[in-house]
Amino acid sequence: MRDGSPRFDVLPNAPGIGYKPQHFNDLMTDPGAVEWVEVHAENYMGDGGRPHAQLRALASEFALSVHGVGLSIGGQDPLNTDHLARLKHLCDWANPASFSEHLAWSTHGAEFMNDLLPLPYTPDTLTRVASHIDQVQDVLGRQMLLENPSSYLVLDTSTLSETDFLAELTHKTGCGLLLDVNNVFISATNLGLSPQAYLDAYPTDKVGEIHVGGHNDDLDDTGAPLLIDSHAAPVADPVWALLDYTLQQTGPKPVLVEWDNDVPPWATLRDEASRAAQALHA
Repeated sequence: MRDGSPRFDVLPNAPGIGYKPQHFNDLMTDPGAVEWVEVHAENYMGDGGRPHAQLRALASEFALSVHGVGLSIGGQDPLNTDHLARLKHLCDWANPASFSEHLAWSTHGAEFMNDLLPLPYTPDTLTRVASHIDQVQDVLGRQMLLENPSSYLVLDTSTLSETDFLAELTHKTGCGLLLDVNNVFISATNLGLSPQAYLDAYPTDKVGEIHVGGHNDDLDDTGAPLLIDSHAAPVADPVWALLDYTLQQTGPKPVLVEWDNDVPPWATLRDEASRAAQALHA
């Protein structure tokens, strides 16, 4: 670190990985193609200890992205101001190059669902989510990126497409977008849509970060393919192909490999990052 602050103000157009503490030593000594790391905000909202020490060490070598999973941006209720204050404290001292959250909700009253749940794409929802994004950006004093969800059903109350909804949010709030290509593939497969058509309609000029990750294959009650966003497997070949298509639309962007469950040895994750580097170089 220099003067106690990370050296990286922007994410590089290069591969990143979702950081796991068991990979700390390997990542610091043998990063391969990895040039930036993502951490989940809620894992670093404590008072210090080893998590903070490791994060400071990482921030001296890699650009840093903080990814929130608990704000419930799409929820009906007001944002939890205590949670938002802890998030601000983290972003103030860690000073990440990027902060992102999900287009989803996970709270109802005092209950936390521990899941990312869908919301209807309507003008009323758009107004509420835009207000929440404005609040987050005002409190943090920085732009946030919003991630497209993985979908398993269509809410019949929706009157806007997901891509139009996201485009309107960027227009109203000035937020950017985190384009999760694995989520696009999952949603398109589950809903019987074209992932390429989704990307053709997506506001790619607002993309600040791209994610790829693994999913599990299943069948629904009718025997149709059902993909589950698990982050517990290698990136599937069709998702790599869709990343190639995406990068043709966006140009080079920071590309993150997510692997959050059944975490593999470092060498496996490093190889996935090398595959992302090949896509970027292509």
